[in-house]
Amino acid sequence: MDGRQLASKWLKTEALLSDSRVADYIPATRMYNSSNLHQMLIQYGFVVIKPVVGGGGAGVIKVTKEGATYRYTYMAHTRSFSSFDAMFRSLSSAKKKRSYLIQRGIRLATIGGRPIDYRVKVVKTNGAWVFRSLVGRVARKGLFVTNLCKGGTMLTAGQGIRRSLSGNRVRSKKNEMRHVTRICTAILEAKYPGIGQLGFDYGIERSGKMWIFEVNTRPQ
Repeated sequence: MDGRQLASKWLKTEALLSDSRVADYIPATRMYNSSNLHQMLIQYGFVVIKPVVGGGGAGVIKVTKEGATYRYTYMAHTRSFSSFDAMFRSLSSAKKKRSYLIQRGIRLATIGGRPIDYRVKVVKTNGAWVFRSLVGRVARKGLFVTNLCKGGTMLTAGQGIRRSLSGNRVRSKKNEMRHVTRICTAILEAKYPGIGQLGFDYGIERSGKMWIFEVNTRPQ
């Protein structure tokens, strides 16, 4: 299968949510509309909205509610509003006409105040899935997206875990990422035969809780 046929983040999220072994790794995710956004902000206080189709951090917007103040951050620019409706109207112009989904925001472990996440890439070679890379990505100062094309810095996963959590968690967290990646790869391949490469984006909270943010079928 051409990766473009499985570009929808929603379809891949649904496939993983359907399996109890990995469902707890997926942050709450809903399609973007006014009522879903309002409910999720009340529940979590922090969400991320992202295009259903797209990559490289393009179009990803952070939205927060603190008391009666609503804010959204796109790239390094933050706007504040005193009502949800005013913010939603502004968001509608910022996000263009594309379909978006809303994901619960996760407060990632940081290095020097900059969030870090992880990319695990697997490729099917001679009929078997092999790990091609497992790296950390630290956001550029002032940004919340870690994508390298947006100025993020790459380091090994071990360095990232050591510097954002602690050295004694490196082995267990890398093993957890590999274990979850194998399960997710099997789930996705069973549902979408013919995929040949996958890139998993993981985040880890300060507590050590691990999340899957998305799966890319054409990882950069």
